[in-house]
Formats: sequence, C-alpha cells, structure tokens
Amino acid sequence: MKSRCAAKPCEWLAQEYRQHRQVFRVEKIRFRGAEGRDVYNIAAPLIDEGRTLIPARVEPRHSELSEVIFFEESPDGVWSRVEGLRTFRGLQDPFHARIHGELVFGGVEIWTNPFHNYEIEYRTVFYRGASVGDLRLFAVGPQWMKDIRLVELPDGRVGVFTRPNGSRYGGQAQIGWTILASLDDLSPDSILKAEFLPDRFHPGEWGGVNEAQLVDDHTVGVLGHIAYRTEDGSLHYKAMCFALDLDADLVTPVRIIAERSDFLGGEAKRPELADVVFSGGLVRYEDGTAHLYAGVSDAEAQRILIPDPFAEAAPCALEMEA
Repeated sequence: MKSRCAAKPCEWLAQEYRQHRQVFRVEKIRFRGAEGRDVYNIAAPLIDEGRTLIPARVEPRHSELSEVIFFEESPDGVWSRVEGLRTFRGLQDPFHARIHGELVFGGVEIWTNPFHNYEIEYRTVFYRGASVGDLRLFAVGPQWMKDIRLVELPDGRVGVFTRPNGSRYGGQAQIGWTILASLDDLSPDSILKAEFLPDRFHPGEWGGVNEAQLVDDHTVGVLGHIAYRTEDGSLHYKAMCFALDLDADLVTPVRIIAERSDFLGGEAKRPELADVVFSGGLVRYEDGTAHLYAGVSDAEAQRILIPDPFAEAAPCALEMEA
C-alpha cells in the first residue's frame, strides 16, 4: 500500500478547517433517567420498531465503570430512558449499523482483572438481532482493540475498519481495513489480518473510526476522531472524516469537521479532557447538511448541524494496492 499524500499534524488540519468553518446550529442533548450520572459518547439515533432511540454511555463522574442505556425522545425534547430495554453493563462507546437487514450493535466491553492489580481491560463486542430487544452476542474483537466498525458493501460483503496498535505503528492507534464475506467471519483473527491504511495520522498522533456509511455504490464515508497529547498532559480530540473509494482503491486525506470550540461550553470529566470531541454518528440530510452527534469533554452529549462532510472529498488521494 503506498501513499501520494503524507499525513498532516492535527493542528495543521485544524487550521485548515478553521478557515472554512461552518456550524449552523449546536445544542446539548438532555437525558432523563440516568440517576445523576454523566451521559456522553452517544451514537447517532437509530430506528427500532418504530421508535427513535439513542444509545449512550452512562457513568459516574469519577469512574469509568460504565453501562450503555437506550433513550427515547420525550415530547418535551428530553431523551428519557426506555424502560424494559436491556442495559448493557460494563459497556462503553456504543455504535450500530444495519448489515443484511439485521441490527448490529456493539461497544467496548470493560472489566477489572484481579490478576493484574484490578486494572481495566477491554475489547470490542458485537451483538446482532432484528431489534434492540432481540440482540444476542455473536462476536468479539481482539483484546485491547477499540473502534472496530462495520459497513455493508454494495456486493453484500462486510467492510471492517479496525484499530491496530503497538510498536509496529509507532505505539499509537492507527486504522486498518478488511473485507469479510459475512458477519459469520467476524473474529479476532479476521480483524487482526486487516490491512493498515497509511498516512491517516502524523507521527505521535492517533485516532479511530466511529462510524462508516455507504455513500454510494463505490464510496464508504468514514467518520472518526483524531487525537494528540500536549506536554501538559491535556488530550485534544477532534472529529474527522475521510472517504474510501472501493472501485479506485483510493482513500482521501483526513479532514477535521468539528472541534470542541464548535460546541457549547460545559463541564469536563477531568481538566485534561476539556478539549475532547468523540464522534458518535452522522445523520445526513438532502439539503446538504448533516447532524454530528458527539460526546464532549467525556461528560456531555451534544449535536451540531454542519455541511455534510461526505458531500465533498478532500484533495490529494492515497492509493491503495489491491
């Protein structure tokens, strides 16, 4: 796999974004039924048996032992916990997709390991079913891998974005890509065989995929995050996107589409997380706009209305070998 365009530092991408920034509307998403806990890192709304639901990460301010709860919008505009639907305990950062007519839902499963000083360990888990109430576990990802996302391709196969990490990739999380014949082939081994996508992130920076959508018969739109840490220990996460051309074997350069200053002010889980935007999902509209749903500062959920990032591609594509 070779590249025609080197990755740019996140701050350079941010400066390019600020020159053409357009934010039409921003609003906090309010929740009811979380019992005083923070609700953040949401996915985009999904339609389930005629209801519009948002899955969200819910946890106390000073803990990361979370659960995922489904909320439905009430007449007063507040999203209320849906009684009777399963709560996914020990799950973070939910996501969903439609594959072959089924709902595929997942998140990052966390647990404490008593054999390693009760440190938190994690992996991505996947559920499938006709509806939220019918979800059943069918696959897990490799240990220590987040941000695995699925998309149904025009030929019926399943595209999989992965998040390889380790010394081979400079110690920072990168993005991988593979294609499977069906959901039945999803496994730790098949995920680890994914092809590394080069030039996604500048050395010392990292990121991952939060959602993938089929834009047309040959293009996959990718919504994700790009991040880096400054010397004072602060984390800086921004929303980004790129596209993958299935016919030409090309991926477009990463573009920033939102940063923390685009959203309303609010609290942070910890001071070093104040500048964090964690993309959740994108709802596109025919008028060329899109709602970006996101967690901010690891404490709240918001959405902003922006130009549809999948309606245009960035210049300077990357060539991928077949």
